[in-house]
Amino acid sequence: MIALLVVLFAAGPRYDLVISGGRLIDGTGAPWVRADVGIRGDRIAAIGDLSQAQAKQRIDAQGLAVAPGFIDLLGQSELSVLVDPRAESKIRQGITSELTGEGISPAPMNDAWVHEKEDWLRKYRLKIDWTDLRGYLQRLRLARPAINVGVMVGAAQVRGVVLGFDDVQPDAQQLARMQRLVEEAMEQGALGLSSGLIYQPGSFAKTAELIALAQAAAKHGGFYATHLRSEGSRIFEALDEAFAIARAAAIPVEIWHLKVGRSHWGHMHEVTARIERARASGIDVTADAYPYIASANGLHASLPEWVNAGGVDDMVARLRDPALRDRIAKETGRDLDADAILLVSCVDPELKRYMGKRLSEVAREMNLSPELALMQLVAQDRGKVGVARFTMKEEDVQTALQKPWVALDTDYGARAVDGPFGGEGAHPRAFGTMARILGHYVRDVKLFTVEEAVRKITSLPARRMGVWDRGVLRPGAYADVVVFDPEHVEDTATFEQPQQYPRGIETVVVNGKVVLHQGKRTAERPGRPLLRAP
Repeated sequence: MIALLVVLFAAGPRYDLVISGGRLIDGTGAPWVRADVGIRGDRIAAIGDLSQAQAKQRIDAQGLAVAPGFIDLLGQSELSVLVDPRAESKIRQGITSELTGEGISPAPMNDAWVHEKEDWLRKYRLKIDWTDLRGYLQRLRLARPAINVGVMVGAAQVRGVVLGFDDVQPDAQQLARMQRLVEEAMEQGALGLSSGLIYQPGSFAKTAELIALAQAAAKHGGFYATHLRSEGSRIFEALDEAFAIARAAAIPVEIWHLKVGRSHWGHMHEVTARIERARASGIDVTADAYPYIASANGLHASLPEWVNAGGVDDMVARLRDPALRDRIAKETGRDLDADAILLVSCVDPELKRYMGKRLSEVAREMNLSPELALMQLVAQDRGKVGVARFTMKEEDVQTALQKPWVALDTDYGARAVDGPFGGEGAHPRAFGTMARILGHYVRDVKLFTVEEAVRKITSLPARRMGVWDRGVLRPGAYADVVVFDPEHVEDTATFEQPQQYPRGIETVVVNGKVVLHQGKRTAERPGRPLLRAP
């Protein structure tokens, strides 16, 4: 009887999935090797010659590359994966995990923050029914997204809960409460503290406030990720502030979407040199970037800081106040380049006819000056118009990308060509970032090898996030795997037609489940919250 059981066990499947015959790129930057990957449950069980192994499912990767699942170091999907958990624009790029929460995060949450988002929430029929990160992560688990999601606690989010949205400074008691909220979020699963220092109310924070919050995150092993206070004329001051926070709080720092604006074209070499000097001095600072010459944010970011103060209702009231109209227009027009701003998304359906057009063209259609057109658009859509800004130079983008300490991000929420977000405008980085790196910058520009590119989108971001069991292919690691065609991988999304999936991403596995096979999405949605390894 015992012998029979042994025979039956030996004849049964040893692995749930074997990916065989591919060029294995393990995520460390090492040269590829020919090897099979055996998966059992949600983990990689073996790597090697598994040609004789039993498997419930076997995927032939002959002629293809097999890599760890790609990691988006700034993904912005915290709410979009609750609206459409398929996260198809991520999956079809090979993205299996993302980090989110740029200064503003899903927790802590209160009624004032919900009100700020209510137009978007109403459009997508989403209800915020949580107040802390534990509640959000529970909601995330119930949504069953296709990707893994790691969350930062936003400095601006905490500031809004404690201080509101005006340009005010915390007293000692308020700052202590803000620190407690950061620690609570860290205890509940946040990976670190984040800031977005050109956006209100985050821009109102002084360096000392950020140091205090970073110290709270550092107590729990977190890191500090920042959208610098300036990416233009004051970028060197902004870097110095990030370094000062790192030193004072004894915390690692990630510079999100590293770039230099039009005023500092050609200065990326100096920017990266400053970061490298900081690293040489002992500051644990790294960065990430996206491979495009246009950034993206809200059109309201072109308004003076004082106009944005106090929340969306106050902003709209100021824009509609005849007594303030001329002042706002004059200050807005000082640095406004309407030809460099492309309108890509909105909430108000009446404005959809302007999407895909430059602000200069829209202004002519509205028979207004560019600054007055901008003011009307922002007021009508209550600050929800999204734009792409053509402010970067390709040489600077390449200078940043080739640095070994620079990872990749999409800086855009998950989308799909159908479903709730179908037919909406977007920045092409939402659909094409990872394929553009592997195709254009590896194969065409030859900026780095495919092994180095894979390291930049796997183990490098995983290490920054403190997620040590993802980002590499090795036994015991989570089974997040991408199979792609290095000869034909290509981004197809453009600024004119952004909602187009890339070519050459063949198979994607998340936590051991196949979510994309032979370029076709499956029904699996096995994503989960990403938590820092103990």
